[in-house]
Amino acid sequence: QVQLVESGGGLVHTGGSLRLSCEASGTIFKVNRMGWYRQAPGKQREIVATIAEGGMTQIADSVKGRFTISRNIAKSSVDLQMESLKSEDTAVYYCYADVTSVTDVAPFTARQDYWGRGTPVTVSS
Repeated sequence: QVQLVESGGGLVHTGGSLRLSCEASGTIFKVNRMGWYRQAPGKQREIVATIAEGGMTQIADSVKGRFTISRNIAKSSVDLQMESLKSEDTAVYYCYADVTSVTDVAPFTARQDYWGRGTPVTVSS
């Protein structure tokens, strides 16, 4: 089993900055992709940014140039540095991880998506 623990959400004024962190723990063999999604009130969950094992990133057009995703492979963690925040960035941010974990039954690995509980980000003017 794998757990994702998020930190860093909160309240910030328009134009401000926040840094979100997420660390995966458990019987991890490999983190294939890790990153962040968000869900604003009344809207569907959408991708913000993800980073693959090889370092390739996916970043939503709405945050390009303002948000930066980085990872620490040794810690199975990912950070999202958010700059120049706008009111439309207000949402619950969810950590996501595509993980191959170790199991005790053949083939002894299993690949699955995991989600954190979410951390709220509120940008006020």
